[in-house]
Amino acid sequence: MKPVRDSAPALLLITGGLLGMIFPLGKIAGEAGVSPVIWSFVISFGVAATLVTVDAVRGGLRRPDAHSLRYFILAGTISYCIPNIIVFAAIPHLGAGFTAIMFTLSPVITLCFSILLKLRRPNGLGIAGITIGFAGALVVATTRGELGQPASAAWVALGLLIPVALALGNIYRTLDWPAHAGSLELAYGSHFAAAAVLVVVGAWSPWGFDPSPLVAVPLETLVQVLSSAGMFVFFFRLQVVGGPVYLSQMGYVAAALGLVSGMIFLGESYGLLTWVGAAIIAIGVGMTTRAQSQGS
Repeated sequence: MKPVRDSAPALLLITGGLLGMIFPLGKIAGEAGVSPVIWSFVISFGVAATLVTVDAVRGGLRRPDAHSLRYFILAGTISYCIPNIIVFAAIPHLGAGFTAIMFTLSPVITLCFSILLKLRRPNGLGIAGITIGFAGALVVATTRGELGQPASAAWVALGLLIPVALALGNIYRTLDWPAHAGSLELAYGSHFAAAAVLVVVGAWSPWGFDPSPLVAVPLETLVQVLSSAGMFVFFFRLQVVGGPVYLSQMGYVAAALGLVSGMIFLGESYGLLTWVGAAIIAIGVGMTTRAQSQGS
């Protein structure tokens, strides 16, 4: 049996499970008045501060070069700032579970981009998986969020941008991965950069940059920081072991947790069509995964 650090399935379950915590916690924070920018900042700064401390204790700190700095800024902005702001802005309108479903499209869109950029040769199974995945997304989109609380088409469209941003991040990190850098360094470097970008975004956005509502959710804030920091310890290892398309499947694990926690702990309810759409997406994800293994 492979150790956890070398097992893609084990890393996928751990990473996806920890990622899934952001949906219920993000909804609770939003209901307490914490803005999407502040909650995104909490995650990025908390992850960066925790992991840089771990690396300092290990004696692994080093001065980043120009390549690493570029990677930090671009990966932090594309992979963390953009999707997190959209997620936490959308959750109050779409529900934690519905927003989580958007993550399931990440593997399909990642494979689509991989084919377009000629990182992977297209095959019939992969193209079919992409088609079915998008069909499932359209079915889910028609339900427009929680049962009896339909969101506007604009919020549904914004939610659909989440997997696009995640897929772009998956592709970028693979293409520009600094060969000499360790996964821990890349994690905290990207999140420090993301935190800095979020300060600027907050200063110029209608939300502003007011952290005072965090006082109302101290436990949730601590849990969010610890779960996110733990997730990124495994995240970059999964990128190395599994590759970008396999990595993107953590969104499906996270979505399952988001749906279940949304219904059990947050009182959310979704119609039959939402579940049908999620099942169709699952079939598409399975096909794209199979296509990836055939192309390896």
